Amino acid sequence: MTTVNQRLEWRYATKKYDPSRSVAPDALLRIVEAVRLAPTSSGLQPFELFVVSNPEVRARIRAAAWDQAQITDCSHLLVFAAWDDITADRVNMMFDLTNEIRGFRNEGWENYRQKLLGIVAAQGKEANHQAAARQAYIGLGVAVIAAAFEQVDSTPMEGFDPAAVDEILDLRSRGLRSVAMLSIGYRAPEGDWLVHLKKVRRSREDFVTDIV
Repeated sequence: MTTVNQRLEWRYATKKYDPSRSVAPDALLRIVEAVRLAPTSSGLQPFELFVVSNPEVRARIRAAAWDQAQITDCSHLLVFAAWDDITADRVNMMFDLTNEIRGFRNEGWENYRQKLLGIVAAQGKEANHQAAARQAYIGLGVAVIAAAFEQVDSTPMEGFDPAAVDEILDLRSRGLRSVAMLSIGYRAPEGDWLVHLKKVRRSREDFVTDIV
């Protein structure tokens, strides 16, 4: 049986995609669903995912992203957009949703709601956005793993002008700011200089400290 680690050994940051190949709808659905199921602090899910397949929109994003060909040549472009602020309304929305889905109200949970409302109010808008952005990166990591599990190639990207992407996708009107992107699709091995190079990672001994 193939393990997740074997899939992660297989994957790399794909530099050239085959634009003639598309990710199957069911595989795309599973990757997106994995992002939706990703863990987030306090269960707030303080980011949203945009699945961009429109070629004209992707061409505009490419122009705002150092002309990276992966953006237009891949099958789909995933844009991770974090809340611009963790407001009381947003906190209450998620806590109320939890109560609705679980069908009961818990005193400890409600006490935690009030504590969290106080924390985010004291932090301020920019600190709250940065906290939300860190949660979006959890979703990005889950998407990379989910894609690898499906044997779908991916390329995480921060090399873009967030303000420009926000404008292209009209994110500010929705209280969002772009923080990261992930192209997904299938590699074109004959044109990708990185495809046959060995994966480079520090050794376990140099990377992991066991505290027993």
